Amino acid sequence: MTSLTERYEAVRQASERLAAPLSAEDCGIQSMEDASPTKWHLAHTSWYFETFVLEGAVPGYTPFDPHFRILFNSYYNGIGEQYARPQRGLLSRPSLEEVLAYRRHVDRHMAGLLSKGPDLDVCLREVIVVGLHHEQQHQELILTDLKHALSMNPMHPVYRESTTAPASEATPLDWVRASGGLRVIGAGETGFTFDNERPAHRVYLEPYELASRPVTNAEWVGFIDAGGYREPEHWLSDGWATARRARWDAPLYWQRGDAGEWLTFTLGGLRELDPGEPVCHVSYYEADAYARFVGARLPTEAEWESAARDSPREGHFVESERLHPAPAPHGPGLRQLFGDIWEWTQSPYVPYPGFRTAEGALGEYNGKFMSNQLVLRGGSCATPATHIRSTYRNFFYPDARWQLSGLRLARDL
Repeated sequence: MTSLTERYEAVRQASERLAAPLSAEDCGIQSMEDASPTKWHLAHTSWYFETFVLEGAVPGYTPFDPHFRILFNSYYNGIGEQYARPQRGLLSRPSLEEVLAYRRHVDRHMAGLLSKGPDLDVCLREVIVVGLHHEQQHQELILTDLKHALSMNPMHPVYRESTTAPASEATPLDWVRASGGLRVIGAGETGFTFDNERPAHRVYLEPYELASRPVTNAEWVGFIDAGGYREPEHWLSDGWATARRARWDAPLYWQRGDAGEWLTFTLGGLRELDPGEPVCHVSYYEADAYARFVGARLPTEAEWESAARDSPREGHFVESERLHPAPAPHGPGLRQLFGDIWEWTQSPYVPYPGFRTAEGALGEYNGKFMSNQLVLRGGSCATPATHIRSTYRNFFYPDARWQLSGLRLARDL
C-alpha cells in the first residue's frame, strides 16, 4: 500500500517531468485568457500546499515569498486578493528557477510534516489528498494549455516526439442497449472523491442506448463535407452564433495541407489526420450539432455513469506518454469509456441533491462554478490514471475547445 509520503512525492515529481522538456521561455507564455503558463501551474500547486497545509500546521512557518500569496492564488476569495488571470503571462518574474526553488522549499517542509505518518491529523491528511488530486488536474492543464500555446507558433514546435501509430481504420460503430430504470449515481462514502461527486442519489433512466465507441475523425470529416459548419439547422442558437463569430469550420488544431488533406497539430507536432482516432478539441456546441446531424443526441451524465460504473479503465492516460487519443480497440460492448478523450454530456453542471458546500476557502473549489457549464466524463490521454473514476465530473463552458474533448452518441429506445 502506497504511503501518503510516497504518493506526495510521485505526484510532485510527475509535474516536474512534464515541464522538463520545456525552456524557460516555453514555461512563461500564455496564449489566451483560459490558459495559464506552465510556470504558473508549477507555482500554484505549491501555493496550495503552502497556504492550506503548511501555514496552519507548521509552527513558525515562514512563506517562501509573501508576494506569492497573491500572485499564485487562482480564485480563492476567502484567501484574499488574486493576480488577474488574463495577465499571468506577464509575470516574467519570479523566474522559472525561482518557481522550482519554491517547489523545493514547500516539498522540504511537507516532508517534515508527512514524516508524522499515522500521527498526522486526519483532517489535515484529507486536505493534502485533495491537494494531490488538485495537482493532477493541473498536470493535465499543463499539457492542454501548452498545446494551445505551441499551436500559435508557425514553426509547429514539438513538445515530445509522438508515439502514435500509422493511420488506421475506425472500428465499426455498434449500439449497446441499457434497460433503464432506477439507478444510483454519485460517489459513496469510501475512497477519495471531490465534493461535486457526492452524495450518491437515485435517478430514473428511460431505456437508452450508447454508441460502442466515440465519434471518429473520419465521421467528423463527413459532417464537414455535408456542410455541417455552413448550415444552421442542426445547431443551437447560441452555438451557431458562437461558431459564426469565431469562424469555426473544423475542430480546433485542424488545418488543410498543400494537397487539401486534413492535418492536425499535436504535442508531437503537425501531422496528417488519422481517420480512425476519436475526434477531439470540439466544443459542446459542435458535439451537440453533430449528434443532431446524425439523428442522435449526447448522453446525460447519469446515463454515462450508469453504463461506465463497471467498465474497466483501459484507455490511454498520461502515463502512456502517447498524449494523443488512440483509435478505439476492437471488441464487444462499450469501448474507450475512460481515457483518450473527455466525452461531452448534455447535462448541466449543477449540484446533486443534498450537496453541501464545505466551510472555509476550500469550499470554493467546485461549488461556486455550478452555473452555465456542461459536464464531461471519462478522462483523456492527458489525465493521470490514478485520478479518474466513473463518478468524476469535469466541467467546461459550452464553447471550450482547447481541452481534449470529444463525444459519444446516445439514442432513446
